[in-house]
Amino acid sequence: MKRNNWTREELLVAFNLYCKIPFSRINYKQPEIINLASKIGRTPSAVAWKLVNFASFDPSLQKRGVKGASNSSKLDKEIFYQFYENWDEMLFESELLLTQYEETTIEKKYDSILIDLSDKKGEVKIREVKIRVNQNLFRQLILSIYQKKCAISGIDISEMLIAGHILPWAEYENERLNPENGICLSSIYDKAFEKGFIGIDENYKILISSELKGNIKKEYYQPFFGRFEGKTINLPDRFLPSKEFLRKHLESKNFK
Repeated sequence: MKRNNWTREELLVAFNLYCKIPFSRINYKQPEIINLASKIGRTPSAVAWKLVNFASFDPSLQKRGVKGASNSSKLDKEIFYQFYENWDEMLFESELLLTQYEETTIEKKYDSILIDLSDKKGEVKIREVKIRVNQNLFRQLILSIYQKKCAISGIDISEMLIAGHILPWAEYENERLNPENGICLSSIYDKAFEKGFIGIDENYKILISSELKGNIKKEYYQPFFGRFEGKTINLPDRFLPSKEFLRKHLESKNFK
């Protein structure tokens, strides 16, 4: 019997998974795909194929010659670009839907990061819940596309990794959850990038500021900074860092 067409709700939670799972793991044998398939009443193969469909619209994959599937639907494309145009709303909406399929709630699923909000009410609580959940989703997304490795050092200890922003979170509200504004860095490099001691150019090469080079004779300089100068960062498997955002970051830090 022919299966019904995918609904918008099913596609939203499928794209939610597309954001959380490394591209190399998109296949019907992966536990995450099997789990989602059981929740929405699809086969693991159908879910895996749908994720590949989404990949066909991904410009960063297209640039690498990865075309994805060729039989995607009009609705697949609409969902992809709805996320691209409004990450803040779409990530949260898809996560809300996912909790319904999981027969739980946002509050229960994210109780560890929402526990101190129990006394808050109304719009204040709704806004804070959304911010915290979206920050958590952004971290999941960024660590996933960078294969849980620091883009500079390759450190792969999740607890030491930060889902950082190229353009500051506080100053660029519309880009807060845009994965092209994200970069996975271990804490020392995240802080160095934030403060302008290191930068990344439009060719994804690592730059060292003249101020940091003032420490070139110190014992820590070469192993922690100098050896990375001019090297290409470890690129994500999707959602390449925006070259425009990288340029703005260098300009904002008066990088020399």
